[in-house]
Amino acid sequence: YHAGQWQDDVESINNTLEQYQAKIIPITSEDYPPQLKQITLPPLLLYVRGNPTCLHLPQIAMVGSRRMTRGAETTAKSWAKSLAASGFTITSGMAIGIDSCAHRGALEAPQGISVGVVATGIDRIYPSRNASLAEQIIEKGGALVTEFAPGTPPLPAHFPQRNRIISGLSLGVLVVEAALKSGS
Repeated sequence: YHAGQWQDDVESINNTLEQYQAKIIPITSEDYPPQLKQITLPPLLLYVRGNPTCLHLPQIAMVGSRRMTRGAETTAKSWAKSLAASGFTITSGMAIGIDSCAHRGALEAPQGISVGVVATGIDRIYPSRNASLAEQIIEKGGALVTEFAPGTPPLPAHFPQRNRIISGLSLGVLVVEAALKSGS
C-alpha cells in the first residue's frame, strides 16, 4: 500500500457495507460465534448481512451434490424443514443442488431460519440465480456470512475456505448426497 490507499479501501468497504446493510464482526467481538472460534485458523473478520444473532443459534449444516438426484432433492428439503421445525438453524453454502434445497426446506418451516455461507464478497451472490433465495433467507431472520472482502469473486480456492466456516458454525454436518471425491 502506498500512502492513503488503505484509507480508500476502508472507505470503499464501508460504502459497500452500508449499501448492503451488512456489518463486520471481528473475532474479538461478543457477536462473533463462539463455535467458530474453535476451528483451526478461524476468520479474523466476518462480513454479515441479515440477523447476526442467528449465528449463535444451534446450527446443523446440510451439504451435498450440485448435480443431485430427484430423491436427494426431496430428502434435503424434508430433512431441512424437519430440523428447522425442531429448532435448528440450517447452514449451507448457497450453491445450486443440495445447498439450495437445504436453505429452501428450512425456510418452509414455520419458524425456519437459515444461514448461507458464501465464497464471495458479501455484495455478490454466486450463483446469481440464488439472489432471491439470499433475500428470502435475510427476510426470514437468517443471515449471509463470508470472510471475503466486498467485491471478491467466486474463485475455486475460496470454496474449501467457505466449507470450513460452514462446519465451524455447525454442531454437525449432514451430507445428503455427494460423489466420493466431492468437497462435501
